[in-house]
Amino acid sequence: MDRFDAMTVFVRVVEAGSLSAAGRSIPMSLTSVSRHLTALEQRLGAQLLRRTTRHLSLTDEGRLVYDRAKTILSELQEMNMTLSASRSEPSGRLRVSAPVLIGRRLIAPKLPAFLARHPLVDIDLLLIDRAVNLVEEDIAVAVRVGRLPDSNLVARRLAEIRMVVCAAPSYLVQRGRPTTPAELRQHDCLVFSETLGPIDWHFQSSKGRISVKVQGRLCANNLDAVVSAAIGGAGIARLPSWQVSADMSAGRLEALLTHCERPAAPVHAVFQQSKVSSVKIRAFVDYLVAQWAGEVFAEP
Repeated sequence: MDRFDAMTVFVRVVEAGSLSAAGRSIPMSLTSVSRHLTALEQRLGAQLLRRTTRHLSLTDEGRLVYDRAKTILSELQEMNMTLSASRSEPSGRLRVSAPVLIGRRLIAPKLPAFLARHPLVDIDLLLIDRAVNLVEEDIAVAVRVGRLPDSNLVARRLAEIRMVVCAAPSYLVQRGRPTTPAELRQHDCLVFSETLGPIDWHFQSSKGRISVKVQGRLCANNLDAVVSAAIGGAGIARLPSWQVSADMSAGRLEALLTHCERPAAPVHAVFQQSKVSSVKIRAFVDYLVAQWAGEVFAEP
């Protein structure tokens, strides 16, 4: 009798609460369920279950075997899924989320080549400037900027992005150029945020990290709006360097406080641990990693 079959039956019995219920869920006759349990106990040399006509409970040995059996069966299933996925063609619908400008400028242009390479894959691209809940919003892959909190998500590093404090020459002529982060409190700052109220901008000095609470006359939850306001001379903004590189090269914006910049922020593609064997997710993330390899988003 196969020991993996016996372990599967044992786990089903424990979770179902009775031999008959386990037999119906497998499906398998009550006699076969009993025979698998007996064979497993004999092979292990230990009683795993205390059985009466009305009650079933685990022995101490049974509780140990149950925990280990679940782990072994889960690993076996994951291995089978991985091997099966490696032999299959990516297919199906893939829902991907990313910040608006990153998605529009750095991801969307790369999608035609991916779709041509994998004709059985369809992509729904959700561009939104907030961290989505992958489970609740049915997102397969999310592109996120910044340090990732501890979670059960799998992360693949794509690139780094540098944040630049900048303003239009017209604003600097009128209000002056800040030389320290603390001076930002006396300036009109353009804030990108999902919530109202002051926000902290972080800087780096020889003494460590510096935080400055800024509250400007304009707060927007869309980076395009902040860029437009900055170019129009409405105040000082803190924006991704790749987003404003053309504007700085053209002289529409000037970089400020470069000596106090924080290290570049990492960009990751994240997905659920339970989806690690999905061939379409793996194909898409591998494609992004390959496409972004060698590209520098941390320079203006």
